[in-house]
Amino acid sequence: MESETDEMRESLIDCLRPRLKELIVVDRVLDLIDFIENEQKERIRQKARNDGDISAADSLINAVVQKPHTPGWFTAFVDALNNGGCKFAADYIQLNLPTPEVEAENENCVRFIHLLIPSLADMGTDQVCADCFSKGLLTIDERDRIMAEIVNRGSRSGARELLRRIIKCPPGWYSTFLQILKDTEHHVLYNELTGNEDKKPSLKDKPKATTGESPASAESCDGTESMEITVNEQTMDQSTDLYAGNELPSNSEPSQPDGSALEVARSPEKEIILRDYQMEVAGPALEGKNIIVCLPTGSGKTRVAVYITKEHLDRRKAEGKPRKVIVLVNKVPLVEQHYSAEFLPFLKNKYKVERVSGDSQLKISFTEIVKKNDIIICTAQILENYLERANGGEDEGVNLSDLTLIIIDECHHTQKGGVYNHIMMRYLKQKHKNKRLIKEQKEPVPLPQILGLTASPGVGGATKMEKAEEHILRICANLDASRIMTRSHEEFKKEQRKIIVSVEDRREDPFGDVIKKIMTAIHNHAELTPTCDLGSQNYEQWVVQKERQAAKDENQKVRVCAEHLRQYSESLNLSNTIRMQDAFSFLNKYYEEEMKKKTAPEEEHKIQITDTERFLFNLFKDNKKELETLAKNPEYENDSLSKLRTKILHEFSSRDEARGIVFIKTRRSAIALNQWIQENPKFADIGVKSAYVIGGGDQSVVKPMTSAEQKDVLKKFGNGQVNLLIATTVAEEGLDIPACNFVIRYGLVTNEIAMIQAQGRGRAEDSSYTLVEVKNSGVAEKECVNEYRKNMMNKAIQKIKLLNQAAYEKRITEFQIQAIMEEKVRMTKKKQKDIKNESPSNVKFSCRSCSEPICTGDDIQIIENMHRVNVTSQFRKLYIQRENTTLQERLLDYETNGFIACKNCGQRWGSMMMYKGIDCPCLDVKNFVVNLNGKKISKCTKWNEVPIKFSAFDYAEHASNMTMSDNSDDDETM
Repeated sequence: MESETDEMRESLIDCLRPRLKELIVVDRVLDLIDFIENEQKERIRQKARNDGDISAADSLINAVVQKPHTPGWFTAFVDALNNGGCKFAADYIQLNLPTPEVEAENENCVRFIHLLIPSLADMGTDQVCADCFSKGLLTIDERDRIMAEIVNRGSRSGARELLRRIIKCPPGWYSTFLQILKDTEHHVLYNELTGNEDKKPSLKDKPKATTGESPASAESCDGTESMEITVNEQTMDQSTDLYAGNELPSNSEPSQPDGSALEVARSPEKEIILRDYQMEVAGPALEGKNIIVCLPTGSGKTRVAVYITKEHLDRRKAEGKPRKVIVLVNKVPLVEQHYSAEFLPFLKNKYKVERVSGDSQLKISFTEIVKKNDIIICTAQILENYLERANGGEDEGVNLSDLTLIIIDECHHTQKGGVYNHIMMRYLKQKHKNKRLIKEQKEPVPLPQILGLTASPGVGGATKMEKAEEHILRICANLDASRIMTRSHEEFKKEQRKIIVSVEDRREDPFGDVIKKIMTAIHNHAELTPTCDLGSQNYEQWVVQKERQAAKDENQKVRVCAEHLRQYSESLNLSNTIRMQDAFSFLNKYYEEEMKKKTAPEEEHKIQITDTERFLFNLFKDNKKELETLAKNPEYENDSLSKLRTKILHEFSSRDEARGIVFIKTRRSAIALNQWIQENPKFADIGVKSAYVIGGGDQSVVKPMTSAEQKDVLKKFGNGQVNLLIATTVAEEGLDIPACNFVIRYGLVTNEIAMIQAQGRGRAEDSSYTLVEVKNSGVAEKECVNEYRKNMMNKAIQKIKLLNQAAYEKRITEFQIQAIMEEKVRMTKKKQKDIKNESPSNVKFSCRSCSEPICTGDDIQIIENMHRVNVTSQFRKLYIQRENTTLQERLLDYETNGFIACKNCGQRWGSMMMYKGIDCPCLDVKNFVVNLNGKKISKCTKWNEVPIKFSAFDYAEHASNMTMSDNSDDDETM
């Protein structure tokens, strides 16, 4: 019975976890819990210091529910919460919950405090703190902590800490706090919080300026004077989240409601209010037509989609027709963003809204999610997977006919090869089949309405107006759009200050000269003659080609030299973009890793080092000291970095509240640039608080960001904890980033779509867009081309809008038929390519580094149609295993916890995967040279490029063989 009770209590705590994380103050409670070991307590304290209270509270809850339980653990936890001043949290886990009305009022008060942080931060914190302590809103420890914060960081920082504490008190705190403000003669703040007529102008007096803003009234939480507040939605997004502090939340499942989603779910449903131009572009969609909504970044495209969704569901409900809306996005973070910020707040009372992404456990029951909800927000690949299942006759699939409206975010990606296009090709094929069915007087298959959203369809590299027009029409055809809807150009045109900062070549570049001297020595050693400038993009392509050819020819001297030349070329580029010391650090780390590869875990085993490798190691070693010394000399830094420093300092010193983004090319550069800013006291002096955001894919040597880490950085940028974002192209498109007043593209220019997206980030008043040149980047010329293409795109859209409907539909139909025919040809070729008739024994694999034969295709098996493993005893003798903490990642039935490398040369081959308790060496084909029927293939980067079908891994057979082997070993030792 006790066990069942404990399980119920664990389940209760887990259900309430999002709310408990917000309400528990860890330093109040931790010392009062005696069943948590001191060592674990210290780890939780450290987490609170480093990551903040919410993250630490999550760890505390994990420790509390950890088994085995000590007798009376639940009562002890409740007592600790009560005695630690967290009575509200204690009430929750004892199910002494406030009424929904009281809780809603309390939430309103918390949100209102969020809104008025800029004003409240100016209070006399020491006075207010003393009264809050005397009235029981603060404990003695909290009072001392706040006073220390005032001494160390100033009154404003102390005020934020005080507010963060008191909003965790039980309902009733708000009226007490109002009385304290009144008693301490903070009359202006008191008037702002109570809405008295004699108050200074505040938020409600500001003109409305944001899409979708709606008036909201609230009463004070405890029966004090009523107040009316007009909440600007964007202002709320940009305010400091007092619950959050400086926490880095763990990577929770998107399908599990986090604090923000829980808050949205509990808050009153918002009213959708569209502006005139938004209503105008929505018009045809409200009549059930397929359209593309093309509006600039920040113009409320998603809000238009929410309104169309509501009207669509309302109309079909009234007509008694089936209704199902699916919102497709192309990035995992956008799933949660659209769910929490747009669709859930406006539609939760009338319709069921759910979100599913690749990070979510819900994806395994996607069919059920579709059945049970009215609106599903998901990544496009999940829908495509389930459409394919239905096409294959599997029960758990989804059909297009199950859906009544598909919304495609960033729909300009609906082009050849993209997942959006795969979905829409299914639609177009069925649409044209329906025409035949109607002619045959048969019932057509119902198809959903399509709504595309984009800020810029682009011109697809066109240099002539005719080709630009054709590119946009093809996108319209792919989406079966009857019209492309835009706001009139004159109406939204906002001149943005655009600055191009040119840079001068270094008068002296001794660091670069040493790098080039080393590269020349390597060319001579390998007898290579480059045909382009060292460090240029053409040079890098040349080196890659040399490496591939050398791997194929088993020319290890050239292959290894080419690999090292790539690193020096990258270092040259880094020294032109960021600090020389960062470029040196990159090179030094590379050589440290290469030396580790040549060191076996067991001392008795020796990994071979070739003469070429020894030459390369010594070459770096001989020049290392000189490079390190030169890298520390600021006299030789690149001019781009100094121009960037000047620009950032100017933006922050000339604005009251600066907020900006610096776009940069590589992940490594973003991280290094952020470090440079944080280490420079000049930036700190003017209030620069920077952070970086990079992509989540694992294709780079730099550790990718998880979606939770991206979300956390963007949240801090939104609430002001971070005011300068260093970002790769991941932040250009889609992600909800608050309006900035300056955007800098630092040596990075891609296409006109990215330029429009980046410019759209700077949508605050008096915003500026700056391009800083970097050597060898050619960004100024590319930007001019993009401006030309942007103007061409706008003119092409206008021309398309002026076409009469018959001419438009004729061209659209032609492009659709052409697309269907091209798809048939592509699928035929794919089927031919997918026919893997080659015998596995005809494929041989050799180490890419030392060319030693490794195995044949017969030795390789496949797990879950994904992981190629070799579990033979012969293969086990050929590799060494190394631990790699960056690979420690739990994945369903398997986990990767290290990597395997060639015993002969140290070349990495793949990872060691634990699958259902069995070690399975998992191979990465890019680390091998593939020999097919005597023909060597050097450029295999994915397993699907190898034209054979591997046998499925037989878990039962392998486990049985292992057991027999273990028994045999036991018999020998007896």
